[in-house]
Amino acid sequence: MEYVYAALILNESGDEINEENLTDVLEAAGVDVEESRVKALVAALEDVDIEEAVETAAAAPAAGAAAGGAAEAETEEVEAAEEEEEAEEEEAAEEEEEEEGDEGEGLGELFG
Repeated sequence: MEYVYAALILNESGDEINEENLTDVLEAAGVDVEESRVKALVAALEDVDIEEAVETAAAAPAAGAAAGGAAEAETEEVEAAEEEEEAEEEEAAEEEEEEEGDEGEGLGELFG
């Protein structure tokens, strides 16, 4: 995230978003800079109108709030399904342990 923030800072200050400037901002913030991430971000932002992207992102929460109820319900369904699956896996593991435990008890009874 700090790489994106650095790009936004450069954009806001009117500086060119290039590898050198991005690295300078990140280093000034105390970030251990990964050159490959810097290059990837600069390449990804090459044809992006950052002002337009920021405006679109700012408008998204209003649109998202309308769709939020449906998304929340879907998320709850997915979570419920995952919990059910985990419970089934846990139950199967317990049954397997019980079966393995039964085998050992028989030998214990046999040898006293």
